[in-house]
Amino acid sequence: MFIQTENTNNSDTIKFLPGEIVYSEGPLFFGNSEKALNSPLAGRLFEISDVKAVEIGVDSVSVTKTTEVDWLTLKPAVLGAIMDHFVSGQLAVLAEENGVSPEKELGPEDELELDASDPIVVEIKELIETRIRPAATQSGGDIIFRGYTGGTAYFEFQGGAFQLMSGMENMLRHYIPEIKKVADWRDAAPKPGLATEEAKVIQELLVSRINPSVAGHGGHISLIDVIDTRAYIRMEGGCQGCGMANETLKQGVEVEIKKVVPTIQEVLDTTDHAGGTNPYYQP
Repeated sequence: MFIQTENTNNSDTIKFLPGEIVYSEGPLFFGNSEKALNSPLAGRLFEISDVKAVEIGVDSVSVTKTTEVDWLTLKPAVLGAIMDHFVSGQLAVLAEENGVSPEKELGPEDELELDASDPIVVEIKELIETRIRPAATQSGGDIIFRGYTGGTAYFEFQGGAFQLMSGMENMLRHYIPEIKKVADWRDAAPKPGLATEEAKVIQELLVSRINPSVAGHGGHISLIDVIDTRAYIRMEGGCQGCGMANETLKQGVEVEIKKVVPTIQEVLDTTDHAGGTNPYYQP
């Protein structure tokens, strides 16, 4: 077996690609060895000192190390552990019939509803197709209506289309009073961490100081969740795919967040920088 590696925007995280399916129901994230009881693969990796977190994907294994150790030292041990797992023939994650039920996080697709018979949904679709989507496609982006529930309309914003979000919300609320908010479809899943005091302080920092500074490049940064000592952010608009994204995160956003919330030890970027079209920067 030949295992390839791929760097990520977080220098402490490397993606390992064994060239075959790892876990078809992935991804699953394990923040420590106690949460990896249902995963022989993650458990094996946590036996290596300095392995901080493991994410098991459909065809990959992402490993996050502690900042004190260098990948040059740690990588051979991680490669060996992954190789040993596949040689053993064990499952990456135990299924329910094995007595353990994997704790998979609820994703947006599990939460959203798009009832074609709902007159509000019909009206939203018409406004998007006739008035909003043409403007998005002209700028090299796109807008996809994903769901409507509880007064919130959820959309997928591709490329520069994110810049239309504010004006789009105003238009939809004007024509459809039932709409209270427009949101990114990836934020549909409930995230209790966003209700914490730490999250509120970070949100205020993003709104008052960080986003005004990146707005000049057509960018925007959203707080996705706060879990224990980690803050998860997503770079949108002009920040997605930016060649300076890692520097923006490590030298700017992470530093500022740690200043206002000292309990945060790490800020992780969840952005798919290779996935969108970007009108300002190219990867």
